[in-house]
Amino acid sequence: MESQGASTSYRSHFKQLAEMEPVVGKELGLTPWLVMDQERINHFASITQDEQWIHLDQERCAKESPYQQTIAHGFLTLSMCSKIMFDAYAIEGVSRVINYGLDKVRFPAATPSGARVRGRVRLMEFTALPSGAKYKLEITIEIEGQDKPACVAELLVLAYD
Repeated sequence: MESQGASTSYRSHFKQLAEMEPVVGKELGLTPWLVMDQERINHFASITQDEQWIHLDQERCAKESPYQQTIAHGFLTLSMCSKIMFDAYAIEGVSRVINYGLDKVRFPAATPSGARVRGRVRLMEFTALPSGAKYKLEITIEIEGQDKPACVAELLVLAYD
């Protein structure tokens, strides 16, 4: 495993679920960059029926938005946590992984359309259960070239052997 602050993508691999417990507090992975393009934003707006102009109207954003361009929905950015989680680490012998909930979510910075984002995943807690484990991940979604992340989320996960 690489340390916090790594700049190249990497992925942790565990042969069994119990191998995660000793790495509580450590970073599990850093995903490759992904473009948050306008097409993805448009699809999300259509599916969720959240069609605010700040996400879709490029001309109006150029004139009226403090960002001067469209931005991704905060919930679109948050929804990328599932992909980020699976791109950051792998566990052999797990029959299913379920998003159990969220403890805390913040959106420190807007994600401009066309920006590249990536996820940094840290294991915060791990509790063994009779048929698997419950654990908490801190997922930080970074925006290339910006100091503040787009999203910081504490994701609760149930994994079953």
